[in-house]
Amino acid sequence: MLSNRQRDWTGAMTSEMVRESQPGKEEIIAPKLQMVAWEITRSCNLFCAHCRASSADGVYEDELSTEECLRLIDDILEVGKPVLILTGGEPLLRHDLSKVGRYAVERGLRVVMGTNGTLITEEIADELKEIPVSRVAVSIDFPTPELQDKFRGKAGAFEAAMAGIGTARQAGIEVQINSTITKLNVQYLNELLSLAIQVGAVAFHPFMLVPTGRGKGLEAVEMSPEEYEQTLNWVYDRQTELGDRIFFKPTDAPHYLRVIKQRSKERNGQGASPAEKPEFTGRHGSMNSLTRGCLAGTGFCFISHRGRVQGCGYLDVEAGNIREESFSQIWRNSTLFHQLRDLSNIKGKCGVCEYKRVCGGCRARAYEATGDYLEAEPYCIYEPVALRQDQ
Repeated sequence: MLSNRQRDWTGAMTSEMVRESQPGKEEIIAPKLQMVAWEITRSCNLFCAHCRASSADGVYEDELSTEECLRLIDDILEVGKPVLILTGGEPLLRHDLSKVGRYAVERGLRVVMGTNGTLITEEIADELKEIPVSRVAVSIDFPTPELQDKFRGKAGAFEAAMAGIGTARQAGIEVQINSTITKLNVQYLNELLSLAIQVGAVAFHPFMLVPTGRGKGLEAVEMSPEEYEQTLNWVYDRQTELGDRIFFKPTDAPHYLRVIKQRSKERNGQGASPAEKPEFTGRHGSMNSLTRGCLAGTGFCFISHRGRVQGCGYLDVEAGNIREESFSQIWRNSTLFHQLRDLSNIKGKCGVCEYKRVCGGCRARAYEATGDYLEAEPYCIYEPVALRQDQ
């Protein structure tokens, strides 16, 4: 028997679906910028095994100046009012973080921050609250100090991160837990979830590894497609059980949207067609929403410490650079983004999949596996109906 809260979540995922386009229309996704992840610095005080940027301690030359940062914020507003994610590296190492963050908030953007959590002192937490940063996402990959410290490359990283989480919560800042999932820690998912609930996190984001940067060294422990599927079903089961107690958002796993639709249909005995997209917005607004799988170039983009614009931080293909043309020009006109918005460009089984509109496959993982970001998602076990019919 489902509780009211469980029914609320599953109902939101199935009854609030919105059709993107009518059958027979061009397969173009109209861009609507929802989130921008901004690597405001590449410097970091840790040396994490999975780091897409291979960040290290020290100064990185030619990072965007304060003036360039403020101009970038103005130009982002020419496109829309996305959630602005200040990340790194470790963003707390950026000397003008407060000035840039305050300016973004004053101009009407919601600012959140991705951090390893180890530098959040009471003074820092007060500064973040003053900006105000609406949420900090802290990376915890293992539930024990020994394993977390080894993965993060520094003794004491676990305890420092846990202290930082407590300090942020005490200052009244929402906390989200991010965990990069591999064969090394998939067995600790229940413990990581328990830890997230224990510290009062509003969201738990399991990141499915894309082996880029230093993360290439983890290719041997990347989960198999079957293990990805099991993990995404675990997420669905836990979200159904916990309702709005905590929000789950698998990242770099667009096929979770397919899993949601399949599982909802199984339980309800009915469901919306694959051409429709599930949408769930929880208590905490746009940060707690599922609108489509891969959002690269359609609802999301990444900006590097030197102004390079990409579909996401893991898709190492340049759409443009804000030092050469405006962000708004890049967002509207780049060849990369136009290709990603046209679903007829997607190849292989993703191209004929009935879930293409809601999923789209991970373009970064396709690029890392094949050198072609339009190729099929290599870590999805689902066989499209069109291929089954051809057999």
